[in-house]
Formats: sequence, structure tokens, C-alpha cells
Amino acid sequence: MTEFVKNLLLILSDIKIQHTVFALPFAIISAFMAAGGIPEVAAIAWIMVCVIGARSAAMAFNRIVDARFDRLNPRTRNRPLAAKRVDTTSYWVFLIAASMLFIFASFKLNRLSFYLSPVALSIVFFYSLTKRFTSLSHVFLGFALSVAPVGAWVAIREEVSLASLILGAAVVFWLAGFDIIYSCQDLESDTENRLHSIPRKFGVSKALKLAAGSHVLMIFFLVILSTLPLLDWLYLVGVFLVGILLIYEHSLIQPNNLSKVNIAFFNVNGCISVLLMTLVIVDSIWL
Repeated sequence: MTEFVKNLLLILSDIKIQHTVFALPFAIISAFMAAGGIPEVAAIAWIMVCVIGARSAAMAFNRIVDARFDRLNPRTRNRPLAAKRVDTTSYWVFLIAASMLFIFASFKLNRLSFYLSPVALSIVFFYSLTKRFTSLSHVFLGFALSVAPVGAWVAIREEVSLASLILGAAVVFWLAGFDIIYSCQDLESDTENRLHSIPRKFGVSKALKLAAGSHVLMIFFLVILSTLPLLDWLYLVGVFLVGILLIYEHSLIQPNNLSKVNIAFFNVNGCISVLLMTLVIVDSIWL
């Protein structure tokens, strides 16, 4: 195995490409809503490339700028860059390649997507710097992910709409909520390294309550979205099931027991995004 392939595989493993399951379904939801049915196959394909490219670039940037903090955190010290199993140059090359892929895919969609692509990259990169100065970094992460549904609407209709912004708001509070839960694991490390987070500022118990409140706001925006003449009753079934899954997610976590954080983080939230996407697709096509 060449050094290039070895480094690439380590980077792909590090950025957890499977976590694209959080952003991609909401981009697909937005695309189907914007199309009022089935979007063109080419458009869906390029939207998928955009999401994968932007997320990969953002994760590479995160690993580069956070490498010194990752080395100090027991949970992250074995990441390839932190552990010096891959050099920084390789990450920069990967970041530039992923960014160019995103920009090219945006160009293939339409002019507005292309013009907004540097703005989108700036937003997703900026999140990685926010833990240095604000405990609202979780909201910034949600804002970064909300680029996916807003951008997908632009890809289909070449405009920014109220519907895409409402869906984007739901994504902001969904992501912020489960990122607060996830960051409870890093309370000690964040405190030692003077990084900001909701758990560090308010403690784990209050942070979990704020995460629950954030998820209530997610449901609120999803319900607001149902008032627009874009979706039918099956979408509301999806929103109800999302609410049940969120209740289950919060039942897994206790202030004195964070052992099931990973289940709550990936498994439950992956189910939420895929479930809602599936029902929206069915709703858009057959109802």
C-alpha cells in the first residue's frame, strides 16, 4: 500500500464519512420539497457530491486547527493527525481537494449555487474556531449543517426560500441539541484547555436540559414547516416519530451516566434524519 493510499484511508476513517447521514437526508428533503416531487437525478447526484465535499473539507479543517487540543483530550488524542500518524500537509491536500469538489459540484448545479459556494465553505469552516471564544459553538455547528437544506433548495430552484430557512432552523436546533449531549464527554478536557461549551458553562445537568429545549425548538420549526403547502399528512407522522425518537435519545443520558452518549449521538440521530427523509420522499411522490 502506497503512503498516499494509507494516508487517505486514515483521513477518511478519521473524518467519519458515515456521519454524512446527519446532513445529507435534510438536503434530500429540501430538494424534494423544492421540486414539488421527484427532482432530476443529475441534480440529486450533484447535491450529494456537494454535501460530501463540503462536510469532508470542514472535517479536515477541524482536525487541522484542533490538532493541539485533540492531543490533550483523552477521547481524541488517538486521531491520526493528533497522534502524528498522518502529516498536516496530507490533511491540507485533502481539504483543498474536497473544497474544489464542492465548488465544482456547485458549478454543475446552477449559477447561484456556484456564487454562494465560497460563503458555504466559510460557514462550515468557521464552526471549528468557535469553541475558542463562545459556549454557543453548538449553535454554530447547527448553523453549519443548516447550509445543506438551504443549499439544496438553491440547487433546485436557484433561490433562497422561507421553507428552506425554516427547515434550516430545525436543523440548527437539532444539531445543537445533540452536540451539547455529545460534548458532555469533554467537560473536563474543555475546562483544562479553556475551551467553551454549554456543559462547561452550566454543568452537565443543566446542559442536558438545554439540549432538550433545543430539540423542542426543532420540533416547533418542523411543525411550522407543515403549515406551508408543500407537504401532506405523512410528513406530520414523521415529525411525531422524530419527537418520540428524541424523547428516547434523552432517556438514554443521565447527568451521572454518559455511557450511552454514542448510541444517542449516532444511532438515534441517524434514524431521525433517514426516517424523516423517507417519509418526506413518500409524501412528495404519492400524496
